[in-house]
Amino acid sequence: MDVSVGECGTILVAPAASIGDGSAPARGPDFTRAVLDVAGAVLTWPVLGAPGPPSAQVHDAGRAQQWLWALYGERVALAVHERATGRAAGSPARVRVPADLTALAGDAARLALGHWTARWWPASYPDGIPVLAPDVLGVETAALTHRCQQLFDDGGDQPDDCAAELVDEHRAALAPLIQWWLAAPTSTPTARRLEAVLFLVDAAADAAGLDGPALRHLRAALAERPSTGAPADPGTLFARRTGYALAAGAPTAGGGRVIARGAGTNDWRRYPPGFVDAAEDAVSWTARALGAQRRIEVEVLAHGRAPSGAPLVAEVCVNGVHRGRVPLARRDDLWAGHGDLDLNGGLLPGAQPPRVEVAVVLPGFDPGPAPEPAPEPSIGPDAVPGAGAVDDRAARDAVRALARRRLAAAAPDLPYDVPPHAAASVPFLAETAAAATAADEDY
Repeated sequence: MDVSVGECGTILVAPAASIGDGSAPARGPDFTRAVLDVAGAVLTWPVLGAPGPPSAQVHDAGRAQQWLWALYGERVALAVHERATGRAAGSPARVRVPADLTALAGDAARLALGHWTARWWPASYPDGIPVLAPDVLGVETAALTHRCQQLFDDGGDQPDDCAAELVDEHRAALAPLIQWWLAAPTSTPTARRLEAVLFLVDAAADAAGLDGPALRHLRAALAERPSTGAPADPGTLFARRTGYALAAGAPTAGGGRVIARGAGTNDWRRYPPGFVDAAEDAVSWTARALGAQRRIEVEVLAHGRAPSGAPLVAEVCVNGVHRGRVPLARRDDLWAGHGDLDLNGGLLPGAQPPRVEVAVVLPGFDPGPAPEPAPEPSIGPDAVPGAGAVDDRAARDAVRALARRRLAAAAPDLPYDVPPHAAASVPFLAETAAAATAADEDY
């Protein structure tokens, strides 16, 4: 690991290969990094890279010393301490020291990946990537949070430290998880994985003083472990909701003459998880001429658990100029809407086809568009959709490939206890359940 002093006295810890200009670890799109806020620091793992110790930006070395040695080993902890206290005067600005493979490093990587999965899992019907049950993932994240308590303190500035909140929010998954565990033969890796998670959840709830019917049922099951005698299919226990509640709002308007159509930009960063299908071509648009009017219609594939009534909008730009936003309403498995736009002469017959860019966003959540390369050529009514692709499309494709690999590996006979450097590669229980559910559904 390279240990150095960054801007404002921040101590940087990073794998040697990830250092670019020496000032900070190399970075990529948000959705290619798993991040964990811990006591005195922020830890970062590359989701698409090889497993290994995380990069760290240590802003309070005193608080971080409680976990640095357990995460990286004593040599890295000492190097950080020396640079934080000024005892490294006269030594190189950057020092390279070996890190140890520790159990805490593996657990922390898995916890960070759990948070990443809750935010960035690329669920998509056309891409064949099933939705993960959020409560099942939340329960396992709670268990991992409790296991990683050494990373946290009572500073109150760590949003990832509260196992009790996760248990309370996702306790609906406890009953089916218990049923799955009780039905699994005790000697199987699946039963051991389930048991490890349930015991950690019980410990986290007990430490926080949580109570309630679901937690009392959990404690009784852990104390007695009565076998149900019947196999439990996780695909049945965690079957996804089918169908959609209809949202208010009229469908897109037809009629008129189609003068252009294309695919919009599906930037995962511009809306919360669980709203839009993650497919690259989930956003499509059609421009029509209705007399002198120019109307744009937008359709967006909805996520399998998309809420109704959310104020999603489609942001429309023509030739790089913002032309307005089109409100979208949920109807069946689509977000859809249409709007009349003042295009100042654009989209006229015989004129050079303009460059139309459409992106779906949630106002108030949207951080703004990602940087884009030179735009692709405009397309007309008969062209193949594909305009508006952003420069991180390759990264999104890599994330989809990662999700498919994890689902393919989500077999019930995988062990729970693995070497620290491989802990994050073990599928989550939510992935195992999703793989089983997808086998029974049209994916």
